[in-house]
Amino acid sequence: MHLYLIRHGESWVNMPDDHQNHPLDAGLTERGQEQAKSLASWLKKEVPQIDKMYASSMRRAQETAVILATAYNCNVISDHRLREIGNNRLDHSPLSNDELPRQYTHLSPFENPITPIATDVENGETFMHFRIRIGLFIDELIQKHQEKTILAVCHGGVINAAVDHIFNIGPYRRCDVRGQHTSATYFQHLGKLTREPWRLHYLGQTNHLKSNLKK
Repeated sequence: MHLYLIRHGESWVNMPDDHQNHPLDAGLTERGQEQAKSLASWLKKEVPQIDKMYASSMRRAQETAVILATAYNCNVISDHRLREIGNNRLDHSPLSNDELPRQYTHLSPFENPITPIATDVENGETFMHFRIRIGLFIDELIQKHQEKTILAVCHGGVINAAVDHIFNIGPYRRCDVRGQHTSATYFQHLGKLTREPWRLHYLGQTNHLKSNLKK
């Protein structure tokens, strides 16, 4: 399986000065839309055909996925498990926009992986619950799409959790994988009979971004 993890384009949620004027589940900024279009043009040449495209059900990921889906002329499969950390309940079900956290614990989730992420969400997830839902998504892909090419449009935290899952990193992680908006990460699953079942081809690729779109 060829798995491409795509971080969404810049959204109003990512804008420190403006996001308070927008809902927590906000869409892309104009720059974010341009980033996604640049990604679609580059990725279609890099990966001419795909078999399935999945996307987080949050707006910034959905809007990014729609631009990619137009380039590939395919449907987008929404999956709540691809939502950003802290935006789901303990049972992995999604929070509505009105329920999304506004107050986060001061404790680092990487140093306190069993502490709830948010202080104002009942039955909110911990870092380990987040890791589990990402791991379940990846393991399901392996079962359903071996020898296929899959795109998953998601979030920075999801890519971090995917790296932890694939590299079999324990709960007390010590390195943040920081990717820019619309960065692409490419993993290949080689099968269980190989010594290392996964191969990382590139992490946080941003060749498609012009200098004025990288910030």
